[in-house]
Amino acid sequence: MRTVKELEQALFELAPACMKEEWDNVGLLCGHEDAAVSRVLVALDPFLPVAQEAAEKGAQLLVTHHPLIFFPAKTVNDRDSVGQTILHLVEHGVAAVNMHTNLDSAPGGVNDVLAKALGLTDIGVLASAGEDEQGRPYGLGRYGTLETDCTLPDFLERVKTALHCDGVRYADGGKPVHKVAVGGGACGEFIKTALALGCDTFVTADLKYNQFADARDLGLNLIDAGHYPTENLVCETMARYLETQFPDLEILRSTVHEDVVKFG
Repeated sequence: MRTVKELEQALFELAPACMKEEWDNVGLLCGHEDAAVSRVLVALDPFLPVAQEAAEKGAQLLVTHHPLIFFPAKTVNDRDSVGQTILHLVEHGVAAVNMHTNLDSAPGGVNDVLAKALGLTDIGVLASAGEDEQGRPYGLGRYGTLETDCTLPDFLERVKTALHCDGVRYADGGKPVHKVAVGGGACGEFIKTALALGCDTFVTADLKYNQFADARDLGLNLIDAGHYPTENLVCETMARYLETQFPDLEILRSTVHEDVVKFG
């Protein structure tokens, strides 16, 4: 019999808890750690429709990238979506585990997946935070180079195709695309880091208006490809990892979860 705790420990081997940001909330946030698990649902976000899907499909564990409880909860009731989700999971015996910024930083995690999806080679860590037990650097963001330089319009099409996004916001720094930094989710704080590393292009999400203006003036192509598209690719990585570690379990991918941001 597999337990929630076994799966949580295995996921922490993929993305150790020590790699998370200080403010973050990772691991088992809901449920019994000794509960038996035979079926797992994997998704980017623990939103109510995903919790309902987990229960409907008979999963005992929901594994997500984003945490179910991000800010300290003062109440758990059905008056808001987080409370509704927690109640639904508890009432249906579904535990919730997440790997958030630890998976952003970990080798083979969100940012390595993102970098490889965009065709980058010679990949390095954008904001190094140290080395793991195997001597591999880890930290937020990645940077690398394209095998063949391309124009910004061509690279924008590559981003939209690789990340399955309906559109991007961008600033034209006036340079062809060669050395690219990536940051899954909101990583606009690393614009100057990308420039210091000699990057001509930076792909991330959740950028502010003034960041586009600053990037243009500094000669950096800045691309906001959306929070969901820049991170959702890692769900397949987590699902395949769990299938390898637990071949006796049924690992499901969410079919109801999608980007909450729509383009008109």
